[in-house]
Amino acid sequence: MRRDVIHSLLVANRGEIACRIFRTCRDLGITTVAVYSDADADALHVREADLAVRLPGAAPADTYLRGDLVVAAARAAGADAVHPGYGFLSENAAFAAAVQEAGLVWVGPPVKAIELMASKTRAKELMAGAGVPLLAPVDPATAGEGDLPLLLKAAAGGGGRGMRIVRELDSLPGELLAAAAEAASAFGDGEVFAEPYVERGRHVEVQVMADAHDTVWALGTRDCSLQRRHQKVVEEAPAPALDDDLRERLHEAAVAAARAVDYRGAGTVEFLVSAEGRPYFLEMNTRLQVEHPVTEAVFGLDLVALQLRVAEGRPLPSPAPPQPSGHAVEARLYAEDPARDWQPQTGTLLALEVPDAPGLRLDAGYTGGDTIGVHYDPMLAKVIAHAPTRPEAVRLLARALERARVHGPVTNRDLLVRSLRHPDFLAARLDTGFYDRHLADLTAPGPGDPATAALAAALAEAVRPAAPAGGRTRAAGSRAAAGSRSQGAGSLLPGGGRAPTAPAGSRAEAAGPPPARFGAWRNVPSGPQLKRYRGEPDGTEYEIAYRTPRTGVPEPYEAPGVRVLSAAPDRVTLEVDGITRHFTVTADTGRDAGLGGGRVHVDAPDASYTFTALPRFTDPAAHTAPGSLLAPMPGTVVRVAEGLAAGATVEAGQPLIWLEAMKMEHRILAPASGTLTALHAVPGHQVEVGALLAVVQEDPAPASAPEETA
Repeated sequence: MRRDVIHSLLVANRGEIACRIFRTCRDLGITTVAVYSDADADALHVREADLAVRLPGAAPADTYLRGDLVVAAARAAGADAVHPGYGFLSENAAFAAAVQEAGLVWVGPPVKAIELMASKTRAKELMAGAGVPLLAPVDPATAGEGDLPLLLKAAAGGGGRGMRIVRELDSLPGELLAAAAEAASAFGDGEVFAEPYVERGRHVEVQVMADAHDTVWALGTRDCSLQRRHQKVVEEAPAPALDDDLRERLHEAAVAAARAVDYRGAGTVEFLVSAEGRPYFLEMNTRLQVEHPVTEAVFGLDLVALQLRVAEGRPLPSPAPPQPSGHAVEARLYAEDPARDWQPQTGTLLALEVPDAPGLRLDAGYTGGDTIGVHYDPMLAKVIAHAPTRPEAVRLLARALERARVHGPVTNRDLLVRSLRHPDFLAARLDTGFYDRHLADLTAPGPGDPATAALAAALAEAVRPAAPAGGRTRAAGSRAAAGSRSQGAGSLLPGGGRAPTAPAGSRAEAAGPPPARFGAWRNVPSGPQLKRYRGEPDGTEYEIAYRTPRTGVPEPYEAPGVRVLSAAPDRVTLEVDGITRHFTVTADTGRDAGLGGGRVHVDAPDASYTFTALPRFTDPAAHTAPGSLLAPMPGTVVRVAEGLAAGATVEAGQPLIWLEAMKMEHRILAPASGTLTALHAVPGHQVEVGALLAVVQEDPAPASAPEETA
């Protein structure tokens, strides 16, 4: 059997997975090669690679999905192997064949295995022959009421793209069209199939690793049931609350699936487990999964290193996998707003730091200062916790996310923390409808104290002009230890660096009274001063009144129970109802806060807050005409409703415009029933956030009949 020694590896991917593969390559002494689009010219994976090759363009179809350009890049850089990562071309049989035809080592499964599993419809036929349990397919053309609900799925690819749940027959044609369009855009293949949608089903999968020497490992189970838009958010290993018999059935089915296609390398066999405990084969992902770190943690393995070993023709280290140990949980940190239909967010990521602790791991594709663009998936990083038991791992991960410094666009960080602490999650009552049931509660205002955080922001701003960088103004009589204790060795940064940890304060929550909102603006320094902030993303406004006496230490105005222990431009320590609390304050110096609009980030022991500084007086001209449909994010207009034009009559909630951003389609709905008076959206055009797409003039309310009098 041919054996190759890999000396130089090109990763045909970007972001977090490219950085993660590079990390293993560095450990093994392998030279790394990155490819990058114009939008990724200064991306983290480019900075971390030994060599990098440009793929001209920005859209995935012009860059990361161009297999010919990737192969040419590998040749130009002198690479002798290609790793596809996940997504993009990772499950493209033609690309795998092209890599091998170019004389390069393909770090993935055989081309034939990819072909057999590439189409979910063909894969299901093959699995039926292997005795793997399946859901019966449904022909959309003959589907009836008794077949509902249905799940529409793209035959090629995954990641939730091209998936739709259909609960009414009338909506089936439109959802088929939308699913096919999204699948074609994401994978270049618009084939869609339908199967029964299992209510309250669990998404459970088995990691397999196989070599060319007849060894197939089943590396335990993972639960990936917490999903949004059919994309995973929280994953864990082993899958909890499964009996030994079901685990064994899943392992046997996964091994049978791998052997049925003569599999090699890392792959994942995914199952849907019904509420009654019956497993059904969903698909086999012929690649490394995003959630592979939880399996690595539990089994003490490096799956990328094993992929490289198998690609070189060597056998797995032993006939059986190592014994698992403990429990691992992974959370995906996305730049998105869960409270606003999971809208992707763009902009500059000012900070991304996760506290260091035994059992914690950070896999990131961004670092502070990077720009989050519109072209790619909005995942920023994965945070993984490993501990002896599930409760310990969940607690460690939730606290790490809570203490992380994540500044810039809105993220799902708070949602992750609250999900991990939700009673259903803690009790392992898991299914794919978790967010459908609990999203409103998980995104509602939490028990934190944003008013006191806004006070800390105001006090830090008050001393910023006069205090030297890093300087501190200490209140007379304050405790000597306040603000000087240090806990921990620093924070995990993407790429393995560390940032200094701010002193940690008391973990007790204080529900003291919010600062008084009285007083007027005065130029007398000792008189009350007023600062106004708008909280993000909920828009709540806070007015903070304080004064600066002759001691030079600002203090809240008419705020009983609150005492300033220290104030500096980057750190404020307050005593609130007898509890000392520390606040780390970071101002966005890229904007002029004095003119309004400057952002400030406040990290407290129990929560993090972002505020926008407001001008002293509101601008009455800042308003939007009623009925205006604005772009909720930067993106590309992919289509408009059929026949839509100025003068058309529309119904409230009717989809009018479809935007594509970060590989997902987003519908713009009519805000009310009325007449479309303007349409500015044109298919193919890119639009910025806030761009005016259309205007709907609402129908006037019918005049009420005069009341009858007796």
